[in-house]
Amino acid sequence: MLNALEVFTTVVVGVMVGVEFSVAFVMNPIFNGLPDDSTVLARAHGGRMLGAVMPVWYLGSLALVAVWAVAGRHQGGTGLVVTAGALLLVSVIMSVALLVPINNRGKTWTPENRPADWKRQASRWDRYHYVRVAVIIAAFALLVTALV
Repeated sequence: MLNALEVFTTVVVGVMVGVEFSVAFVMNPIFNGLPDDSTVLARAHGGRMLGAVMPVWYLGSLALVAVWAVAGRHQGGTGLVVTAGALLLVSVIMSVALLVPINNRGKTWTPENRPADWKRQASRWDRYHYVRVAVIIAAFALLVTALV
């Protein structure tokens, strides 16, 4: 049963990493290549859609890692799992403190109501997101290593 939990948790975190990597290095660059009005609409829609799903995914991933750490505490690799959990916790704190406030503003923007500094705010969100992606990739790598 523990083995199934380990694999399931790693897959859930891995898919989350893939989504966030895609946002950072595929979707947002595509959106940023569109005319400004389309960029604002695309990023706002993405912010609404992923803003509804990702909190559950991040917190669910963190919970799964915590269960894995407790259930497997007497097995090798527990330190890796705990460290991965700490990194996922850092990603949640980063999200709440840095990314969500910008996302909450951005998801309401339209070409008619966007603020004058919308590009600066979007760029700041992107920079924070790159760091968050690096953090969750590190957490994922630790989980994969703990499986071995």
